[in-house]
Amino acid sequence: MAILDAAATAQLKQYLELIKQPVELAVSLDGGEASAKTRSLVEEIAALSELVSVVEEPHAYTPSFAIRRAGTDVSVRFAGVPLGHEFSSLVLALVQVGGHPPRLEDDVVAAIKSLEGGEFVTYMSLTCQNCPTVVQALNTMSVLNPKIRHTAVEGGVFQEEIKAKNILAVPTVYKDGAVFDQGRMDVADFVAKLDAGAAARAAAALSEKEAFDVLVLGAGPAGATAAIYAARKALRTGLVAQRFGGQVLDTMAIENFISVPYTEGPRLGAALEEHVRAYDVDVTTGVQASALRKGADGLLEVDFEGGGRLRSRSVVLATGARYRTLGVPGEDEYRNKGVTFCPHCDGPLFKGKRVAVIGGGNSGIEAAIDLAGVVSHVTVVEFLDELKADAVLVAKLRSLPNVEVLTGTRVVEVLGDGAQVTGLQVEERASGQQRRIDLAGVFVQIGLLPNTDWLAGSVETNRVGEIVIDPRGATSLPGVFAAGDCTNVPYKQIVISLGAGATASLSAFDYLIRSGAEGASSDEPA
Repeated sequence: MAILDAAATAQLKQYLELIKQPVELAVSLDGGEASAKTRSLVEEIAALSELVSVVEEPHAYTPSFAIRRAGTDVSVRFAGVPLGHEFSSLVLALVQVGGHPPRLEDDVVAAIKSLEGGEFVTYMSLTCQNCPTVVQALNTMSVLNPKIRHTAVEGGVFQEEIKAKNILAVPTVYKDGAVFDQGRMDVADFVAKLDAGAAARAAAALSEKEAFDVLVLGAGPAGATAAIYAARKALRTGLVAQRFGGQVLDTMAIENFISVPYTEGPRLGAALEEHVRAYDVDVTTGVQASALRKGADGLLEVDFEGGGRLRSRSVVLATGARYRTLGVPGEDEYRNKGVTFCPHCDGPLFKGKRVAVIGGGNSGIEAAIDLAGVVSHVTVVEFLDELKADAVLVAKLRSLPNVEVLTGTRVVEVLGDGAQVTGLQVEERASGQQRRIDLAGVFVQIGLLPNTDWLAGSVETNRVGEIVIDPRGATSLPGVFAAGDCTNVPYKQIVISLGAGATASLSAFDYLIRSGAEGASSDEPA
């Protein structure tokens, strides 16, 4: 029973050439189907490299296998079969345990090695595009610091454990037997949470940096493009963001990125980061801007949550957007306890259950169609009197036997028993009549809000908080430009954000030339 197809086998074989030290795949199996797949997988891996071998040893998680550097304590474990989105996590774990160094800054590596450690368990699903970031971060930290132990558990294989722990959202991370955190986290996030002094050191490091020519805030399509264009102009360029990719990371399938018939959000996010880092760009991730102003010396100043300040001659705002919430009682209380925003990530956790999707636009209807193939029943709740999704999506939705559509209906309250969602209270807008819908999950798909709250009083925004820009991407504050989903452009699309990032960066370059700022050079072609 072959597990890997020809393409995956070829990719894996190429990466295994990076292994420098012997690696053992220590496998724990029983007589089940998942164990058979696990055995086949580890044997196929071992067949691709003379430095990889397979041994059997019992473990509490069965089926599972540890990837262990022979003769050392360096090890990570996968419980289940890490394919789907986790295949990249498997490949990365193999090469890192095998001695290939992680791509991290020296100060981050030192911080990881100084951590006290602990037993981490990540509960993930193979359809979750956010999970690999968490799994790979903890695996990397385990390789660098053997006091950190990590097991990635596939919820589909260990459903009884998922049920017993009442895990309703992935990724969910446990540390030493207690819930540690939920949602996407990268290495910087883990270090910041585990190391009490990390925030202060990060703030000091920011404040010590010299002023930039162009400072880009945000690392989605718009921000990454702006940074690349600025760096190509030989400008001193800085980029600061929570993480690379932005909202793109929550997009499962991308089929309208011209010249690329199909890709996925995490893959595009990784490509954006790789492209930016190929240039001389000073990159800082894991921080959030909190204020923007013009300093007394004429330079723009950006403050950050937790402390620290950067200065620059020009700024490009590309802070993107976040999920819009319902703003009703119970929503915050039951977030990640049945209220979720990612059908691809969390849909499998509701297999055989009744759920609701809030929102009748394209994202909502696509979510309902996907969920209908996993759950027992989907109720679509739309505030307006008709669905606004594309006709082809609406037709597909209405052809499904386990879907109910409620239009002209508003959500009044998310109901629960204190531990998890048990239903929704909704109201028919025309009659005012209310009803309860019994269900286990609520998937909120009602659009996005710009990440601009921190800019109040700094630049002009419209009534929904979008930054007002002119055709050149200029804002109301001289030297400050903006691009992407945080602005008042009418269409929020990846290709539009890419172009807008280029426009904003070229406009910043033009601004620097015309204002006589140092560091600007006009001999680089566009």
